[in-house]
Amino acid sequence: MSAPTAPPVVPSSTRAVQPRPPVGTPAAPRPGVPWAVALCAGLAVVLASAPLAAIVQGWSWLGAVVVAVLIVVATGLVLHRTGPAVVVFGQLAAVLLLITGRYSGEGVFGVLPGPAALGRMGALLAGAGEQISTTVAPVPATPEILFLITAAFGIVATAVHLAAVGLGAPAAAGIPLLATFAVPAALAAELLPWWAMAAATGGFGLLLVARRGARRQLVGGIALVTVAGVTALGVGEAAGFVGTAGRFADLEGSGGSGAATGVGLSPFAALRGQLTQRTPTELFEVTGLPQPTYLRALTLRDFQPRSGWAVAPPDSGPALPGSVPAGTDVPGEVAEITVENLAFRDYWLPLYGVPLAVDGLEAGRWSFDVRDGIAYTARPRQEDGWTQRALFPQPTIEQLRAAEGRGPGREFLATGGLDPRVVRIAEQVAGDEPTDFDKAIALQEFFTGPGSEFRYDLATAPSGGDDALVEFLTVGRRGYCEQYASAMAIMLRALDVPARVAVGFTAGVPDGDGRIISTSDAHAWVEAWFPGIGWTAFDPTPLTDGRTTTPPYVAEALAERSGGGSAPEIEELPADEGPETAPVPETPTPETPEEPVSADTGGGVPLWPFVVLLALGGFGLAALAPAALRRSRRARRLAAVDAGGPGAAAAAWEELLAESTDRGVAARPSDTVRGTARMMIREHRLGTPAQEALRHLVTAVEASWYGGGHPAPGELAEPLRIVREGIAAGTPLTLRERLLPRSMRRRGTPAPQDDPAQEASPTGQGPTG
Repeated sequence: MSAPTAPPVVPSSTRAVQPRPPVGTPAAPRPGVPWAVALCAGLAVVLASAPLAAIVQGWSWLGAVVVAVLIVVATGLVLHRTGPAVVVFGQLAAVLLLITGRYSGEGVFGVLPGPAALGRMGALLAGAGEQISTTVAPVPATPEILFLITAAFGIVATAVHLAAVGLGAPAAAGIPLLATFAVPAALAAELLPWWAMAAATGGFGLLLVARRGARRQLVGGIALVTVAGVTALGVGEAAGFVGTAGRFADLEGSGGSGAATGVGLSPFAALRGQLTQRTPTELFEVTGLPQPTYLRALTLRDFQPRSGWAVAPPDSGPALPGSVPAGTDVPGEVAEITVENLAFRDYWLPLYGVPLAVDGLEAGRWSFDVRDGIAYTARPRQEDGWTQRALFPQPTIEQLRAAEGRGPGREFLATGGLDPRVVRIAEQVAGDEPTDFDKAIALQEFFTGPGSEFRYDLATAPSGGDDALVEFLTVGRRGYCEQYASAMAIMLRALDVPARVAVGFTAGVPDGDGRIISTSDAHAWVEAWFPGIGWTAFDPTPLTDGRTTTPPYVAEALAERSGGGSAPEIEELPADEGPETAPVPETPTPETPEEPVSADTGGGVPLWPFVVLLALGGFGLAALAPAALRRSRRARRLAAVDAGGPGAAAAAWEELLAESTDRGVAARPSDTVRGTARMMIREHRLGTPAQEALRHLVTAVEASWYGGGHPAPGELAEPLRIVREGIAAGTPLTLRERLLPRSMRRRGTPAPQDDPAQEASPTGQGPTG
């Protein structure tokens, strides 16, 4: 190995006036604050939030996004000179202070997160998940939803700022930006509006050209985001729709995991969402009804103890339009009904009574499931309207009490795993009734009778036990139609009465010769099976607004029981009778009402899109960590070079080695300093100014190592800048090289800094990371 020739020793007092930067080269400017890139990164995040307009009501969510982004951008600019790691920590801390002060109401000094604030934010996050699972899109902009949006976009803005500003790799910001686009696409009931995609695309394109010299990437960047946006829309189309009451498994008979596979939401999600809309939407205009009655959209026969009622795959049946088998011989009135569809789009076609024929539909799109009594399609559709011939049975209470014969199927009696306490309550309420019809009447009276303690409330009582149904029956005793229909149907099954839950609409309001049905009429009720008669409706929801319709057989039976006194007293049930049970809490007294908390006994909380969003944000931060550490080390070395004195020359040389290694040109252990410099000139195609600056650096490095002379403050800053820019121009970094710097994977052994001759290895193999 050839040894480099050491220059003569120069006293440190005179070393500062030795070689200077090349003539005509301006002094190294102090790195400025990247205002333009930071602002463009923030604007890109705000524009990427445009799809939220499709899934959140109003525009208050935009204010939450803007505030979170402004906090992140301002913090990043203030802390820019401290290094990427400190910037990211500061930005996340600022977001935490923001959500603590704005949403928790429990912060120390208003903004500092303490145990109470963290507990409150946990409740807000749980409430957001609950609202997502039980509300149809667009969801109301509640504090819970705004809290989730603020936190999520604070994390996304931090990741985008790190990529675009901290690492100088704006293309890498596409990952978190795509997440903000894909989540609304997955939750929206329809394709996102064109302007939402245009906003997201424009934001990313602006971010790509914000970096100096990157304008040539605009076309490629816009193309990349366009493809990503279309992919996100495809994901949203395949993943499910908010606004329906669930999804059938494999409607098209593919047997695979196609777009229609799986139940996407709780079957009551659309129901609750329609009931909670601030402004009701008119859905149907109906004419030809002989009397006000309920409009059935779908029925639920599958019950899971821990998740409630779920949509089951339908049976194949007659194609619509056309006639369908009635399934009952009971006498009744036949009517021809016309339904004009104003705004309803779903997998199910709402039908009245016992359908006999349905006309006016597009051929080949709809089928009828005789067992469940529903009309369905493989994809959500909005028909302009249809006509239906329907039978409205009018059984007498004598016929219902005398009904005997074969049931509809064991699946309508299944209670698998039902808590024994629910069975005990059902038996206490109606176990002694002589007929199935009287059992149904007793259960309805238990929920709606004059002595009942149950109350209608869209905000269900908080659950503190192990079984939500037991809690509802024994402690909460308030809820909306979902809870009442679910409870009565399973209690009927516990008494060996075939039952199912029906979801649809009440009769609506009169309008001339017809009726108008809106989202405020969304409802659920119970249908019990009586041989020879068929499915018969019972409504256990204690509504007091006049929306319910009481059939003659129910009104007559309740009149017979009107002198029967108050509702039966439910004796306290031992908690150890149910599986993994907990003691049943005492009923809250009126003097200490608990804060209503929304609860859903349905299954399948679709939190995955927001979990994915948060996970992608965290993954993005983790993926950018190597580049952030590399940038931090570069900033530390540049600061040492600016300071001059011992270590400045070694820091400059180590930074050049790292710049070269990042581009795949690493010095070998046998190379001298001058040999490494010649390799850099050759491999990075350095021009004349960069070569002159490199010679100046080599001279300073050798003098520092062997002569004991150290550069003055700022002496090496400009030559180092010129060489770094020459290397970058000759061999630009790819995106992968920016995110995963090679120099972070090459570890050297730093030499002791107290010995000038050992400040760095003359072979060039000092620390390069």
